[in-house]
Amino acid sequence: MKVLVAGANGKTARRIVRLLAQGGHEVRGLVRKEEQLPRVGENGAEPVLVDLEKEEADGAVGRAVEGCDAIIFAAGAGPGSGAARKETMDYGGALKLIEAAEGRGVRRYLMLSSMGAEDPESRGEAMKPYLLAKARADERLEQSGLDYTIIRPGRLTDEEGSGRIDAAGSLGRYGDIPRDDVAATFDAALQAENTYRKKFEILSGDSPVEEALERI
Repeated sequence: MKVLVAGANGKTARRIVRLLAQGGHEVRGLVRKEEQLPRVGENGAEPVLVDLEKEEADGAVGRAVEGCDAIIFAAGAGPGSGAARKETMDYGGALKLIEAAEGRGVRRYLMLSSMGAEDPESRGEAMKPYLLAKARADERLEQSGLDYTIIRPGRLTDEEGSGRIDAAGSLGRYGDIPRDDVAATFDAALQAENTYRKKFEILSGDSPVEEALERI
């Protein structure tokens, strides 16, 4: 498949890009800074420079998704950003790619969301703007009619992945998960039709990734 990964220089997205490229997919990595382009190429993707906060869905964003079979939104304003950037990137950036997908006939769209997006009020004031932006992006994607998958990991760590997760619509607990295992979940979910039009949470667990997804 030809897959566009938004935010391709991010910690989790870089892992997604590498796995997809190693698996034989043709990957287009979307970044907003010119200095990020070489690193994306080193990870096996075609680097594309588009600022999702400035460009429009029917312009540069639409051209970036042209010819793709799937989109993975793994971009974000980051933990050091304020509420305004979470609105323009975590919600607005995702929205522009949804609109571009609708306009260019790209049916498959995978969203890197977050645990807590189901109830943004539950995580405290510091996390609230981020979770509200994620919740709105998820809701818009659910309403789009695209073949979406919304994946909501817990707290992301840089530890080596185990290849084992727990996955369910609601896990009823909070915890950690290595970015490696989040990337492996996206890689496995990309072509798993049983994950179409579903959202689910993931944490470190006991089941191999593909087995966990089979039960979604």
